[in-house]
Amino acid sequence: MQGIGLLGCGRIGQVHARSIQSLEGAKIVAVSDAVSAAGQALAEKTGSELRDSLEIIGSPDIDAVVIGTPTDTHFDLIQAAAKAGKAIFCEKPVDMSVARIEECMATVEAAGVPFLTAFNRRFDPNFAAIRSRIADGEIGDVELVTILSRDPSPPPISYVKSSGGIFRDMMIHDFDMARFLLGEEPVSVYATGSALVDPEIGRAGDVDTAAVVLTTTSGKICQISNSRRASYGYDQRVEVHGAKGLLRAENKLENAVEIATEAGFRRAPAKHFFLERYEEAYRLEMAHFIDCIANGQMPTPSIRDGLAAQRIADAAQKSKDTGAPVAP
Repeated sequence: MQGIGLLGCGRIGQVHARSIQSLEGAKIVAVSDAVSAAGQALAEKTGSELRDSLEIIGSPDIDAVVIGTPTDTHFDLIQAAAKAGKAIFCEKPVDMSVARIEECMATVEAAGVPFLTAFNRRFDPNFAAIRSRIADGEIGDVELVTILSRDPSPPPISYVKSSGGIFRDMMIHDFDMARFLLGEEPVSVYATGSALVDPEIGRAGDVDTAAVVLTTTSGKICQISNSRRASYGYDQRVEVHGAKGLLRAENKLENAVEIATEAGFRRAPAKHFFLERYEEAYRLEMAHFIDCIANGQMPTPSIRDGLAAQRIADAAQKSKDTGAPVAP
């Protein structure tokens, strides 16, 4: 039984708590949060103890930590956990700074501890099936990947100001998915963006509507579009075109019922947001992490995957600012 310390009891921390509780082989031993009331509430719900983060990291009854705290706290927690020999599950981004991620990576790899960067979309059953079928050669060599990600509504401006921008906050998931599906590293990043949804986002120095084109050495192309607004729900689609055919994953809808009348055909809206859309992916992601710890294996995506996605995000921001393609 793996003893888990959950650092951060906000929205994502609660998601991970539900995942851990649904799995055999792991138990939440202790939780921590900067807001003691939030920590106490989750401790009671999970039957665990409320402790300080560093106390959790140093506790002998803790085998692994799940870091769901604000991004600016990740660096210190990762450093402490790695040096304490704990397995680490860390929410994206690992850090806003490539240099600081590299420093964390050096510490993690020197300690030899398992580290998972929480790009949960790799564990979505449909996206994982696409990757598996690409590997099986069903569509031949991949030529063009298309990824569409659109939130139902923009986040608060206070969040936008501290998020690092749409490329580092929202599209970073798609950069990881692009690497996952292309099977090659991008060597060129071209980005454009506008504030079309909320002028306040533009005044905060960010964009809410963006498109990026990634190109690999062999010429494979991935086109990504993001928007902070989708009136029809959480829009998450992937299409991979290859030499012998096409693989595509459509949106998950609220239900699979379709009605047809004289007015036409009508289906349910897409699931409302990421918590509902990726519920199963979060569970499978945590199951992978727990299994790797139990079996002495290194989980993926690793800290190196987190670093690669951050480099692409930085390149996208620079490309948007300069209007020119940038090498990640």
